[in-house]
Amino acid sequence: MSKIKILAIPSDKHGVGKFRIMDPYKFIAENYTDDIHVDITYNAENRDEYFLDYNIVVFHTFIHQTTHDHNKERIKWLQSKGIKVIMDIDDLWFVDQRHPMFHTIKHSKIGEMKVDMLKSVDYVTTTTPIFAQTIKERLGISNVLVFPNAVNEDEPQFKIEPTKSDLVRFGWLGGSSHLHDLELMANGISSIHNSYKDKVQYVLCGFDLRGTVTEIDQKTKQQRQRPIQPMETVWYKYEKFFTDDYKVLNPSYRAYLDSFVEGNYNDVNEPYRRRWTKEINTYATNYNTFDVSLAPLVDSLFNANKSQLKIIEAGFFKKAVIASDVQPYTLDLISAVDEGKYNDKGNALLVGSKKNHKDWAKHMKRLIDSPNMIEDLGNRLYETVKDKYSLKKTCKDRVEFFKTIK
Repeated sequence: MSKIKILAIPSDKHGVGKFRIMDPYKFIAENYTDDIHVDITYNAENRDEYFLDYNIVVFHTFIHQTTHDHNKERIKWLQSKGIKVIMDIDDLWFVDQRHPMFHTIKHSKIGEMKVDMLKSVDYVTTTTPIFAQTIKERLGISNVLVFPNAVNEDEPQFKIEPTKSDLVRFGWLGGSSHLHDLELMANGISSIHNSYKDKVQYVLCGFDLRGTVTEIDQKTKQQRQRPIQPMETVWYKYEKFFTDDYKVLNPSYRAYLDSFVEGNYNDVNEPYRRRWTKEINTYATNYNTFDVSLAPLVDSLFNANKSQLKIIEAGFFKKAVIASDVQPYTLDLISAVDEGKYNDKGNALLVGSKKNHKDWAKHMKRLIDSPNMIEDLGNRLYETVKDKYSLKKTCKDRVEFFKTIK
């Protein structure tokens, strides 16, 4: 039997490129050499002969870094040669008005082009059964398969090496589009700072000052871009949530943070720690700096169709989780407290959409007062995710699928 030859095309070298294309297809290339040959490229050559040796082309966002019409033509050409075309998608093709990219996505018609591509390919792969069902129902596409985001437990950054502390440390790790999510916890964090001074610490991971601001001259209407100032960034707004508007900090530490320079200040026992952004291959080491992972999420259609990677990663690090009681988190999380009663099947603490004003603080308090529960919940979540979301498992499933469509 001849090998199945696959061309895999990631859209970038960052988050989505790593988890949706780079990691799984590199793993397949290294571990299924008897059955499958994989080439990974960021820029597929724009000539027909380049593709003729492949059985399957899988891509995320585009095949060629050119026009939408050109990519559509390439898909049709590949199909005419009997080459199966798979498009991977990890986020809903439109966003709501709370998203910082809302206007950009709307005016660029990115969503319409994604839908056009999804309807053109042979198969669609995505992250969760929730998103798969949305694609099927809204777009009328039947060939949709779920291959979840997964963790390679052998990757160095996922090694469990927790640092020790006498404080109970609550951490959040994410990107720049979560302002409204973090707002859900603001009152709860303020309450805990006031009630448990010197007993807790909040850790904000991913702090980033990169970016630009576009300014428009009101007279000439000319646009110019300038580097964003630290206090204009969303990360500065995030930091206000975690420090109760900086009121919990001593003057010297506040002055250090206001310098916005990554230095050698000993912040290990401060009520708040700023963890600067890391590269994609090292960011997960941040999980070793806190005990409880916070996962607030606004209840919305866009969020419901996202991946639950934050929960999966926390589970692989055996972290207790306090999360919003919304999809997609409820795919894997079971509340350990139900109507005030302990549920020994639970693997997390969940906050209902109508209880954000009180339950974030209530659950944080519960873990501060019962630290053994932190370890218990972390171990249960680990058991939930360790097999289901292992890269070994998801790649095995991919290979079995490829063998059916060659």
